[in-house]
Amino acid sequence: MSDLATTPPDLDAAMDRYRVELTGYCYRMLGSAFDAEDAVQDTYIRAWRAYEKFEGRSSLRSWLYRIATNVCLDLLNAGNRRARPMDFGAPQHQASAVLNERPEVTWLEPVPDGRVLPQTADPAELALAKESVRLAFVAALQHLPARQRAVLILREVLAWKAEEVAQLLETTVASVNSALQRARATLSGQRVRESEAADPLDAAQAELLERYLSAFEAYDITRLTALLHEDAVLSMPPFDLWLRGHADIAAWHLDQGIGCKGSRLVPTTANCMPAFGQYRPAPSGTGHVPWALQVLEISDGKIVGLNAFLDTARWFPLFGLPEQL
Repeated sequence: MSDLATTPPDLDAAMDRYRVELTGYCYRMLGSAFDAEDAVQDTYIRAWRAYEKFEGRSSLRSWLYRIATNVCLDLLNAGNRRARPMDFGAPQHQASAVLNERPEVTWLEPVPDGRVLPQTADPAELALAKESVRLAFVAALQHLPARQRAVLILREVLAWKAEEVAQLLETTVASVNSALQRARATLSGQRVRESEAADPLDAAQAELLERYLSAFEAYDITRLTALLHEDAVLSMPPFDLWLRGHADIAAWHLDQGIGCKGSRLVPTTANCMPAFGQYRPAPSGTGHVPWALQVLEISDGKIVGLNAFLDTARWFPLFGLPEQL
């Protein structure tokens, strides 16, 4: 049955077919897994309320994307721009590093792959979907004005035609093409750092991660830093601190970060990149408790980014990680 023939009793089931791809779209727009799911829920509520006015002049999918876009634009027009610590200036040096929490900053958030990647049999389509949820790419999108962001995602990630995007945004094809050109120019200036997808892992990636896990759990910082690119970056939201390079990252782990010694790591994935739930030794001396969701960016056989998201009360349930070890 065509989705154009959907009747109200069937609407929930019909809309649910698009939940994952809509969540992925809203995540790219908003930079937050939780905001994306809320946006999709709001989209479905609006769709139900407006269904009697839906006359089938477009497909149900296109109509839902129109509503989801308006939901996201409303949120973005309210000033909800997501950021990474690297957006706040130059890296600090370990010797003078200060953990300055910015509660007023809305941080870019990680997301489980299954929440944003719809099943597809097209390898090229899947590769593009994975590439477009990487932390660095989603962070770069946050620098675009809201409508340019929507145009770029619809045209270059979801492969919509310019005419379709123009109809969705109620504008002209010329306006869509102009917005896309400006968005591309802005992104090219962001110098998005390359990182490799980790699903599935190839043999070299698997070996690198095994070595990382072994070095981190042994807290052998010499072995650990040997796995890092010389220009690797460490960040720890919600703190605006970020460090670059072997010397500062190693010194951090041996000084301010020494509480991580004795940690245990549980593998997972986030944003199509390898990740670990990090558990530090419990203050009671028994077992291990959540400390960070580590999301690793890998390129050319080295780790180029260590992203430690410390709000484990949010991240561990979302990623299905145990409450303690």
